[in-house]
Amino acid sequence: MTIVLGANQYGKAETRLVRVDRGGPQHELRDLTVTVALAGDLAATHLTGDNSQVLPTDSQKNTVYAFARQHGVDQIEDFGLVLAQHFVSSQAAIDRARVDLSEHTWHRLGPHSFQRAGSETRTATVTVTGSAAVVESGLTGLVLLNSTDSEFTGYVRDRYTTLPQTRDRILATEVNARWRHRGVDGEWAGSYAGVRAALVAAFIETYSLSLQQTLYAMGRRVLQDRPEIAEVHLALPNKHHLPVDLTPFGLDNPGEVFVATDRPYGLIEGTVTRAEPGAR
Repeated sequence: MTIVLGANQYGKAETRLVRVDRGGPQHELRDLTVTVALAGDLAATHLTGDNSQVLPTDSQKNTVYAFARQHGVDQIEDFGLVLAQHFVSSQAAIDRARVDLSEHTWHRLGPHSFQRAGSETRTATVTVTGSAAVVESGLTGLVLLNSTDSEFTGYVRDRYTTLPQTRDRILATEVNARWRHRGVDGEWAGSYAGVRAALVAAFIETYSLSLQQTLYAMGRRVLQDRPEIAEVHLALPNKHHLPVDLTPFGLDNPGEVFVATDRPYGLIEGTVTRAEPGAR
């Protein structure tokens, strides 16, 4: 029997970084979580304990902080590119660096006062190899709800089906999306705002016969509106809102009173991409 080492990587996970730009009377605040993963010629450390090609994860963490000071932090895609390119170019053993970034939003209250926003988080993943770079942007925790214009009927029924069909229901989800850019020199802030707007607009404007249909409409809208995006992946949990039976209290419930459940939930996932020229 032959035993070999398979694919492997290592890095520093979830480095918390807060960067305050004090360059003017109005401060700018950036709050990030950064994860670095490096891959390459690292077999020796696994097989023999030879660490001569290993950049300590503590050094990776320190690089995040040093680069925040040296380069500043504006758009997270740019910061991720600077970090990933540094690790590939400075470490002979490393041929791939992946940097995942999450930006935690703060709302401005004054020149130097801020309030932490809700659960919505902007994300980015930058992957750099010796010959290419790929940038993916995204968001998590964007909660959307339509109180009507959604139904769910005509589905498969078997002996275990108890779900009643509905012609009018609440449709709610927490959008988790990521999208791949066609290049690495984008106008990241404008692109992010445009993609987010397209996702929200499609959710609002789609009469939904299923959450799957809504997912496709959202991805399609992004690709129609944003030519810089190659593909978009969406994961949409169905945040169920179930009508409450008020008959024990002598009351009707004409679609006005619901209980919001957090689990279990349906999870709909899909990727919408541009077809290659000539593809069928």
